[in-house]
Amino acid sequence: MAAPLELFCWKGGWGLPSVDTECLTVLAYAKFAGAPLKVHKIANPWRSPTGSLPALKTQEEGSFSQPSKIIIHLKKQKYNADYDLSGKEGADALAFISLVEEKLLPALVYALWVDPKNYVDVTRRWHGENIPFPLNFFLPSRMQGRQLDRLRLMRGDLRLEPGDETEKELYREALECMNLLSQRLASHTFFFGDSPSSLDAFVFGHLAPLLKMKLPNAKLQQHLKSMDNLSNFCSNILTLYFPSEGQDSPGRQFSSQPDSSDFDNEPHKRRNQVLSVLVALGAMLSYALLTGILSIQHVRPQGALDSSGRHGVGSHEEEDDD
Repeated sequence: MAAPLELFCWKGGWGLPSVDTECLTVLAYAKFAGAPLKVHKIANPWRSPTGSLPALKTQEEGSFSQPSKIIIHLKKQKYNADYDLSGKEGADALAFISLVEEKLLPALVYALWVDPKNYVDVTRRWHGENIPFPLNFFLPSRMQGRQLDRLRLMRGDLRLEPGDETEKELYREALECMNLLSQRLASHTFFFGDSPSSLDAFVFGHLAPLLKMKLPNAKLQQHLKSMDNLSNFCSNILTLYFPSEGQDSPGRQFSSQPDSSDFDNEPHKRRNQVLSVLVALGAMLSYALLTGILSIQHVRPQGALDSSGRHGVGSHEEEDDD
């Protein structure tokens, strides 16, 4: 019997099976296609087989870390949520997925990782309280830097800087994208009838965080909530395919307790905790030495001669604070 495919993804919050857009996309597609995955919901990307999330681990072909590659592999394994689509519907699905990635995704990255209020109050807070110590001290800021680089790459402007003009342009395109998605969905349950497809997975992955997260700067969120069909679309998928996630209470959204599938529950947990403490102490000691808070003092043995030939009196030298 073949070993099950293993999916590593960010753990959930706010009533979502995962807080990450790409993880949500892959989780939704796997549900739609009926893929039997063993899912590890974790809060430390370094524990995935690729060092990033999401990641699909296979026995024969190694590991994959991009949603498109993961979905292609699942299709090769006969888990194809697009099987019933006609040629025209398949082409439409690809066109709308491209639209979502080009117009909606950059605004979502900006809203969660660049907007100062949203980043500090929501994104950094969640990651800081869920990523294990001591990684939670530096991983969120490193992830923010990578997301900004990603945004610049998506926009084709390496000099792009956060600001009102950038925000207006990104949000304008995102609102137009949501309007087109709303028109395409109309009153249907899914984009191509009664069965969900890869397009439904991509749209859900990008819209569900906007719908469920408590964002201080909620311009995109307010527009989404004004569109009943898209809001109901996300809620229906959560109810039909992730019913247990909706039971999370608002007070649990920042819980730092690991999932039962997190590797922190392995027998090496105590060793990992000790190593984490040692790493943190080493980092703090290095910082103290580099900033001058702590200095290594040389004490001359009593009675020893100094460079002028005089006897030392056992005192030690200290650097001036300035």
